[in-house]
Amino acid sequence: QVQLVESGGGLVQAGGSLRLSCAASGRTFSRYSMGWFRQAPGKDRDFVASINWNGSTRYADSVKGRFTISRDNAKNAVYLRMNSLKPEDTAVYYCALDSTRVIGTTRVGDFDHWGQGTQVTVST
Repeated sequence: QVQLVESGGGLVQAGGSLRLSCAASGRTFSRYSMGWFRQAPGKDRDFVASINWNGSTRYADSVKGRFTISRDNAKNAVYLRMNSLKPEDTAVYYCALDSTRVIGTTRVGDFDHWGQGTQVTVST
C-alpha cells in the first residue's frame, strides 16, 4: 500500500518562498510519475506540477517560472520549491502518485494515490 505524506506548508508573506516535501513509502517509487495539485476553498483540485521517472517536468501556466518540482529517488521523496508566492497560491497542496503510467498526465483522475495535504497560506 502506497503512503504519501506531505510537509512544509505554512503561512508566508507575498513574495516569499516555501518548499514542500512529500515522502513516499510502500512501492518502488522511481518508476512512477509524481505530481503536486492544489485546492482552494470552494474550488476544484487543480494541477500544479508533475515529474516523470526520467526527470521530465510539467507545470501549470500559473506557476511556470516560480515553482520547481524535483525528486530524489534514493529518498523516495518529491519536492516543490515555491518562489515569488502570491495570495492566489493559497490552497491545500496535495502530493500524488500515478502508478499506471511512466509518463504522467495533468488530470486529477489519473493519479491513484494521494497524500493528506498541507496548507499553504500567502498573505498580502
